Amino acid sequence: MADLLPLPASRDEIHHIQSERKKIAFERAKTAGWYKGKLDHIPADELEDPGVWGQIPIITKDILRTFNHSEFMDNFNVARATDIAEYWRSGGTTGKPVFYPRTFEDVKYGLESWARTFPAINIGPGDLCHISFPLGIHPAGQIWARSAHQMNVGMNWVGAGNAVPSEAQVDLILALKPTVLISMSSFALHLINVADTKGIDLSESTISIVICSAETLSDAKREKLALRWGAEVYDVFGMSEAGLMGCEGDAHDGIHIWSDMYYCEVIDEKTGEILPEGQTGTFCVTPLFSNNATPFLRWNSGDIVRMIEHGNSSGTIGELFPMIQHAARTTGFFKIRGVNLNHAEFEDFMFRNQDINDFQAVLETGEDDLENIRVKIEIKRGSDEIKVTHIVNAEIKRVFEVSALIEVLELGSLAKAFETSIKAPRFVDERQ
Repeated sequence: MADLLPLPASRDEIHHIQSERKKIAFERAKTAGWYKGKLDHIPADELEDPGVWGQIPIITKDILRTFNHSEFMDNFNVARATDIAEYWRSGGTTGKPVFYPRTFEDVKYGLESWARTFPAINIGPGDLCHISFPLGIHPAGQIWARSAHQMNVGMNWVGAGNAVPSEAQVDLILALKPTVLISMSSFALHLINVADTKGIDLSESTISIVICSAETLSDAKREKLALRWGAEVYDVFGMSEAGLMGCEGDAHDGIHIWSDMYYCEVIDEKTGEILPEGQTGTFCVTPLFSNNATPFLRWNSGDIVRMIEHGNSSGTIGELFPMIQHAARTTGFFKIRGVNLNHAEFEDFMFRNQDINDFQAVLETGEDDLENIRVKIEIKRGSDEIKVTHIVNAEIKRVFEVSALIEVLELGSLAKAFETSIKAPRFVDERQ
């Protein structure tokens, strides 16, 4: 399995692979119902011309969500039932999920794409991973766990907090002594807070590497995770429509993309124009190998990125693979008395305060029928509660220009509230 798709020797070889595999992907797509009549005018031998490639229609999540599962299969699946190994659920927490068929061949390349993360992050024989991703129809957890074995890396198949309680996960980390934690950043923070309620300092555990994926890893989250776990923190990027697409190198300045497995481009959101290196636009990907069931061309993931040809990471990952940098974007906000409070900015603000273990922001209607924001906080053991509360209150008003009601909770309260959620619900709208 490890020799299924060896790392290319050079960027020139990558360009050759892309050229050959784009033709295969194109011809495969022409057999799918949705593409019929949409590609006939495009010359297959001229796909290296950006003007020709740019004529291929872009697929978006909104297009897929217009179909029920049966209609989706009729329009996009080209595999026989005997070739389908499993289904992968689309990512995200909103909208109608899509279930993608994956052939046995697709799964092999999926395993390869996830397996590449281990040597890229210098994880090898002798390391033991604790994975806290859901182990189900969403591929990240189960494919990642399976891929470790082909790299001779140990793996504890633990799963998310709704499958194995967080306290039990902390106990497993202390007892089994893994060296790597693989988790969503919010759950990695959650485990810190659970441990703190028991007087346990996880920075003294055996974990030396924390790998995060599936949600935004802000600078503030990274700093907090690094400090409280005593570990180096890596970000990893993938999607169910393609596979695990790449990871950070030692410079932590962007995600290096496996460009021999995925042809990627950045396009202008309004015009569809292919943008040059360094310009910010929406991210499109064409899987070059994991396209045996659903041969997507130019899949628009919705991520806003810029492409950088050469980052600062050392070693093979820096030499071979270009990288993407996610651009700042508004992922949600509360509007309070005319003021927009950006969720991502507020989360960064809270996590930069090392005296706060965790928080939840609740938008509510007061007895006077006016909107208030109540910020529930758990304060790190040993910190001055009165001082911390005063600072948080004053800084929220200074930075965000809104007055907040600060509620101090007992350690562990939010951990229990978040226990059954895959992603911690830190922003809740309870207005009447």
